[in-house]
Amino acid sequence: MAISVPDASVEYLTTTRIGEKGQITVPKQYRESLGLPDKAPFVVLRLGDGLILLPEQQRFESLCRRISATLAHAGAKPADLLATLPGIRKRVFARRYGAAASAGASARKQPAPRRRK
Repeated sequence: MAISVPDASVEYLTTTRIGEKGQITVPKQYRESLGLPDKAPFVVLRLGDGLILLPEQQRFESLCRRISATLAHAGAKPADLLATLPGIRKRVFARRYGAAASAGASARKQPAPRRRK
């Protein structure tokens, strides 16, 4: 997937090390300049032999903008999208849980056998 970042520049900031527990320290001046609070979540992306650290909030906001623009361009309306959710939920559940999902759904649909007296 190609990602276009129009107003971003690549800039060397600093060198850091991975600690004993796999932790990486982002120097304070860069955390402050980006407005990153303590324990800010990051996404780690692999790009060839390198890693990209991206603050989660920025990733989420960027993703929301891209989705909104794509849906608006396609003429999708919120009510139309909401109407697709039940079917999508079923497909995601089936993909996630596979045969167990189908077996469980079948068992719930069939009435329990009656006992003879």
